[in-house]
Amino acid sequence: MYRPAAASRPSPAVLLWHGRGPDERDVLAPLAKAVAALGIVCFVPDWRPDAQDGGRTHLRESARYVQQHAADFGGDTGRVVLAGWSLGGKAAVGAALVPGAFDGWRPPAVVGIAGGYDGPDPLTGRTPIEEAAAIGESAPAVPIRLVHGTVDPVVDVQQSRLLHTALRHRGRPTSLHESDTDHAGVIMTEYDPEYRRCRPSRTDHALRGGSRTARLIAHVAHLVPDRT
Repeated sequence: MYRPAAASRPSPAVLLWHGRGPDERDVLAPLAKAVAALGIVCFVPDWRPDAQDGGRTHLRESARYVQQHAADFGGDTGRVVLAGWSLGGKAAVGAALVPGAFDGWRPPAVVGIAGGYDGPDPLTGRTPIEEAAAIGESAPAVPIRLVHGTVDPVVDVQQSRLLHTALRHRGRPTSLHESDTDHAGVIMTEYDPEYRRCRPSRTDHALRGGSRTARLIAHVAHLVPDRT
């Protein structure tokens, strides 16, 4: 959990899911710190995509925890944005498109970071691009903001472009932000093949790309109406 500087009132919050590597919340530390510095309480849970249910229980439990405890850390439980990177991004978008993803809760906005959307997501088991193309006009319109690196060798930027196009075609609130960086750089990291996971990066493209992602998440969180 990453907190902003002391505030006089509850701050917007974000639940940020990591990607396919089991229990890799540390990978998102650079991005989470940057988001917190912009006035957002940021929760980054571990979860295990290799669990028997694909991590669905872990994802749902993390959402339940933030709803119940965001206020304990200075967050506003009524303004919890959901975001995710890579496989976590696919799951976050699934939560926006499938009303029953959680027990009675839908995030007010979602940010998908470098996700691949043409296969089943681990939270709902449905394919985000197909769900977006078939979504009905009466379904609640959860804003979906997408960010992707243009030189991503792991998940092609075309994945976000196709989802963005499908959402726009159905009149859904969406935006796509492309950065001149790769799959790791978009969260301010770089892949270390010896370590076999992402580490914080000081390269120009990662600092620029990750900072842009942080600003987008913070912007989305600050736009959620304050109901107090």
